Amino acid sequence: MRRIPPKMVLTAIASPTLIAQDSGQLDRCMDKANTQLAMNFCAKEEVLRVEAELKSLQQKLTLAARKEPRAIDKIGAAARAWIAYRDAYLEAMYPAKDKQAAYVSIFPMEFGLLHAKLTRQHIEALKELLKQYE
Repeated sequence: MRRIPPKMVLTAIASPTLIAQDSGQLDRCMDKANTQLAMNFCAKEEVLRVEAELKSLQQKLTLAARKEPRAIDKIGAAARAWIAYRDAYLEAMYPAKDKQAAYVSIFPMEFGLLHAKLTRQHIEALKELLKQYE
């Protein structure tokens, strides 16, 4: 069973690599959270925020690249490949079949924060790609 020491959890929560500069909402939520359930909720809300940002950026990219049909196909293929990569990476980080039993109550928060981190990294890459079509 993989257990994360509390010190590592606090480090992960405060780590600039997990929390982007635009995560004021996550910071405020975590400041108010006084239970693991509340921290799990904060992480879930962060995932929803970054996924909404990703969707918006993907729409802008598709609109900007609309004059190049091959680009639209390639962008779509890249999006599908990234989702497959993200999901595989998350599974590799947390390979246990029964994740709740293996990683205990902190799992939803850890998983959510990692999901958000990977999505933020992808958002930055898509911003660079968008520059090619603007």
